[in-house]
Amino acid sequence: MNAVIGLKQHQSTHIAASIEVAPKQAIESDDLPGLFPQGTRVYITDIGTATGEMVAAASRVRSLGYEPVPHFACRRLTTRTALTDRVERLSREAGVRDALIIGGGLERQAGEFSSSMEVLETGLFDRFGFTDLGVAGHPEGSPEFNEEVALHALRLKKSFAERTGARMRIVTQFGFDAERFIDWSEGLRTEGIDLPVHLGVAGPAKITTLIKYAALCGIGNSVTFLKKNALALTALATSHSPETVVGPIERHVAATPHSAIKQIHVFPFGGLKKSAEWLEHRGSWDIKTSLYPSMPLTAER
Repeated sequence: MNAVIGLKQHQSTHIAASIEVAPKQAIESDDLPGLFPQGTRVYITDIGTATGEMVAAASRVRSLGYEPVPHFACRRLTTRTALTDRVERLSREAGVRDALIIGGGLERQAGEFSSSMEVLETGLFDRFGFTDLGVAGHPEGSPEFNEEVALHALRLKKSFAERTGARMRIVTQFGFDAERFIDWSEGLRTEGIDLPVHLGVAGPAKITTLIKYAALCGIGNSVTFLKKNALALTALATSHSPETVVGPIERHVAATPHSAIKQIHVFPFGGLKKSAEWLEHRGSWDIKTSLYPSMPLTAER
């Protein structure tokens, strides 16, 4: 049995999991058919992806029985006309009803949009039948803005959900300090934000790989946490088990009936197959029966 997994096959409580793929993987990977349970939310990253490629990626994800969730990196968008074309084509050609709306990191503004709220307020997602929308959360902060600005943005998005009826959720950056992520998620209610939270988790991967991605994403606290917890230089060559993050989160959710945390979102830095094997083995996913152990998408809000 894979030593990276190293878990008992069944635990008492598991929360659901989504996963992320690159557009090229979505279109070309021979591993995708049957790799995830039917109905799994599969997020498709926007890395400056052309609309045609994003539509092709979402179409293949849909054809395999998964739920495509394309990213909209707002500062990468050019014009309202181009945005309209992308939203319309994703809806009509790929049956997309769910999207993740993010600012776009440290990208320079390429066109008309400087923030995710500006894109949401166009009304295009409602016009073309999108029912579920994810927005970004930053438990470890962001180099782009301070905590006060981040909380204000989430309040605006909660208000948008209430005004429009969109089923909105918060999808966070990945990290490795479970206690910090739990405290942040549950503390949102005291700030007037009661949106469901999907916590970002890195799938099984070498610690050196995770440090690289954490640095690229500007998550300084995660880099420090990983280095601090790699007790020896030899540990840097070993693989990190996501269980050190997911285990405490699940125990917290099991003990907290009204927790804001509804599921995890997996960043498969060590490869799609390795992450899928881990999720199946631990009991989060049941590939054999293709049952997705979560509430129906229509019930979450």
